[in-house]
Amino acid sequence: MSELNAAGITDPELRASYEECKRLNSLHGKTYYLATLLLPAAKRPFVHALYGFARYADEIVDDLASTLSAQEKAEVLRNWSSEVLQGLKTGQSSDLVGRALIDTVQRFDIPHQHFVDFLHSMEMDLTVTEYQTFDDLYEYVYGSAAVIGLQMVPILGGDTVNSLAAAKNLGVAFQLANFIRDVGEDLDRGRVYLPMQELAEHGVTREMLEARKLTPEIISALKFQIARVRQLQKDAEPGIALLDKTSQPCIRAASELYCGIVDEVEKIGYDIFNKRAKTSTARRARVALAAYINAVIARLR
Repeated sequence: MSELNAAGITDPELRASYEECKRLNSLHGKTYYLATLLLPAAKRPFVHALYGFARYADEIVDDLASTLSAQEKAEVLRNWSSEVLQGLKTGQSSDLVGRALIDTVQRFDIPHQHFVDFLHSMEMDLTVTEYQTFDDLYEYVYGSAAVIGLQMVPILGGDTVNSLAAAKNLGVAFQLANFIRDVGEDLDRGRVYLPMQELAEHGVTREMLEARKLTPEIISALKFQIARVRQLQKDAEPGIALLDKTSQPCIRAASELYCGIVDEVEKIGYDIFNKRAKTSTARRARVALAAYINAVIARLR
């Protein structure tokens, strides 16, 4: 039985929308897509819909090949955002990705504010190039990552109230791990996602990052950021156990693979400017196999 059939999605236009979201997930979110496959088939299309929405917005903001100015991108994003948010209110959309999103939100009664917050963070990317404090950064990270976890909880099932804090922490941990790995790529876009005050406490300036030369000060700053990721991951662990048992293997795998990015940063000697911190195929396979076995066992119980 296909995922769409298992989820009870029969309308042809709606099926096409979900298929597009799945395509975006498989194309751009390989680790995320791998983890999604560990979910029961009936849950996967709805997770694809959330990812498709987030990815589409991110592409508007971060398409380096685009000839649009930041102001023009902002206009495109605002127009698309207005259409999506209006669609959430009316329950209708002509947007290919929007149709699946609206259907998912209605089925699981996901708060619309999560999408408002996400789109706010996407717009911040067009104007904000650095954050002075972690609290400043958290405004961005809450919308770009924490709300993704919050959106997922109703789909994952289980104790959907007491698991919210864990979902938020894990979403933030995933995002911060990416920031650590992607310092060089973010500099290419003119942005720094490590709090400037925290960098300064380790003797690091923006100019030092832009020089792209690894120094003891930068290593010290990265170690501090890595410790935060691991603490957030640890804090989220009890909440994962509150999710539906069939969803836990997926989230545990995602936690290990995403937060495991910081392990890979350590393995390359923190040289984020000249090397790409990548999770090895062997580790991905090991995590996926263990999670698959646990997922099968959970479904049989």
